[in-house]
Amino acid sequence: MKVAIRHGNEEWREPIEKETDLHAVKLKKLLNRYNPDLVQLHGNIEKHPRKESYSFTLNLSLPTGTLHATGEGADVRKSVKAAFAEIETQAKKHVSLLRKDYEWKRKRPRAKVLA
Repeated sequence: MKVAIRHGNEEWREPIEKETDLHAVKLKKLLNRYNPDLVQLHGNIEKHPRKESYSFTLNLSLPTGTLHATGEGADVRKSVKAAFAEIETQAKKHVSLLRKDYEWKRKRPRAKVLA
C-alpha cells in the first residue's frame, strides 16, 4: 500500500505518522486480496482558521473503487482516528459487497428443534 500524507505544520508530522502507521496495518489486513501496488492512501490535514479543530481527509484508491472519509477533532490525533475509523468501516462494507455476502446471509431464522 502506498501512503502519502500531506500536512501543513512540522509539529503535526509525528502524531500523524504514529496513528497512520497503526491504522495502515489494519487496512492492509482488510485489503490483503488486492495487489499492494494498486492500493493508494492519500491524506490531508487542515486546521480550521477560526476554531480549535482539525480536519483530516482520507482517499483510499482501490482497483474496484475509491473511498473517501473525513474526520474532525479537537486535536490532530483525534481527527486522524476518526477518519481512519470511517474508512475502515467503508472498506469492510465495500469488500463484503464485492464478495456478495448479502446473498449468503440466511434469509430467515432456523426453526429450533425441541427435544
